[in-house]
This record gives sequence, structure tokens and C-alpha cells, in this order.
Amino acid sequence: MGRRLADLLHGHRRAQVGLLLAGPLGWLVVAYLGSLAVLFVAAFWQLDDFSGQIVHSYSLTNFQTLWNGHVYREIVLRTVGVAAAVTVTDAILAFPIAFFMAKVATPRARAALTVAVLMPLWASYLVKVYAWRTILNHDGILNWALHPLGISGPGYGIVATWLVFSYLWLPYMVLPIYAGLERIPNSLLDASGDLGGRPGTTFRRVVLPLAFPAVAAGSIFTFSLTLGDYITPQLVSSKQFIGNVVFSNVGVANNLPLAAAFATVPVFVMVIYLLVARRLGAFEQL
Repeated sequence: MGRRLADLLHGHRRAQVGLLLAGPLGWLVVAYLGSLAVLFVAAFWQLDDFSGQIVHSYSLTNFQTLWNGHVYREIVLRTVGVAAAVTVTDAILAFPIAFFMAKVATPRARAALTVAVLMPLWASYLVKVYAWRTILNHDGILNWALHPLGISGPGYGIVATWLVFSYLWLPYMVLPIYAGLERIPNSLLDASGDLGGRPGTTFRRVVLPLAFPAVAAGSIFTFSLTLGDYITPQLVSSKQFIGNVVFSNVGVANNLPLAAAFATVPVFVMVIYLLVARRLGAFEQL
């Protein structure tokens, strides 16, 4: 009797949780998945060359334009390449920071470092990008500091875009790696040392395999955020990225169908990326 009563109470609680989640899940389906559905439908519409009006007739013309245009292929490769470079850079920079926070720092120092990592997220996105624009300017502080050495900074371009993106998304890589490293028992590191493993061997054979899913989880943020951004490339580079082309076609060119078709490219890339990250166990670290 008591067990049945407990099962009924448990079922009642599950029903209450389901009712509480119904609203947010319904909003997710309508607002997010619904907007994606509209995006995919609009990608098959056409733009009348004479009137400039959108014609709700369905064809693959927009996708053929993207496939046959070498400029669009270069933009996709450039965007994906910079996103991959930013992800690798942030992983290299974030790992020692996260390891020190998780395994070396005292509780007070760990709290201070956590605040330091999160603090850049409290500043406005535009303020940070414009600050980097000032730093990278021809008369900026970077060139002023490098002038005695006879060298100059990267200026505006692909390298500048990579630097700014790496700075912007670094906290999104540090925090998942820190959480993953914190779950690794210190006894495993001690056991590796007791068995004669050197620090490098312990890192390669113990720490890195166990923390790799956390790195994959952080890479989801850095890769996806870089893939869809258009403000940073517009401010620190003259090169076009996927987001810039979509933005210009929505605003200046008023070609919503082509913009929608091109916007499906990062969605497709991220679906593949998420499937790979899922195989690597990244979702368990989120």
C-alpha cells in the first residue's frame, strides 16, 4: 500500500513538472523551430527581377546560385576556417587556465579566477569589439608598442577577425573545460604519478582523454558563435563572412530568398558539427 502511494505521488510530481515545462517547450517549438521552418521555406522563394517583389513560387534557383558562385563558396570556406581556427586557439588558451582553476588554485583563488573569466561577459559586445578596433588601428596602441621592435600589428583583416573572436568567445571555452576537469578525481592523477607517469604522460593519457568531451562541449559555443557573427568582421575586416552576406541581402539588396538560402548553410554545418560533438560525448558536459 505504501509503495503504491509513493508511486502515485511520484506520478503526480512528474505530471506537475510536465505542466511547468509545457509553456517553455511550446514557446521553443513556436518561436525557434517555427522560425527555422519559415527560413527553410523562404529559401525556395524567388525574387522578381523586374518588380523586386518576392514571388512565392518554389524552386532550387537560390541554392543553384550559391553552388555555382565561387564567391559564395570562398565565403563559406573562409567562415568555417576562421571558426575552426578560433575554436582551436581558445581550446589551447583555455586548457591551462581551466586546469589551474580546477586542480591547483585554492578555493578563494578559484572564486576570483571564475569572476575574472566571467567579467568580460558583463561588458557590452560592441564596446569590446570597438576597443579591439582601436587597439588594431594603424595609430593604435598595438602598433605603438611594436614600433620599437621594427614590426607592426596585423591591422584590419582575417588575422584581426581571428584575434577578436578568440578574445570574445574564450570564456565560453574556459567554463566547460573547467567543469570537466573538476569532475576528474585527484586520485587518478596521484595514481598515475605513483605508477611512474611523468606530468606529460599523465596529461596525455589521463587528463586529456577524460577532459576531451568538455573541450568538445566548449567548441560548440566558440564554433557556432563565430559561424553566425557578422558584426566583428564588419568592424575589423573588409572580408565577407556568411553573416555579412545574409545581412546585406536582407537589408541593402532586399533579396530575402537568397539570404534565407545562404542562412541555411551554417545551420547545415552546425547540424554536422553537433552530430560529431555528440559522438565525442560533448552533450554530457553541457
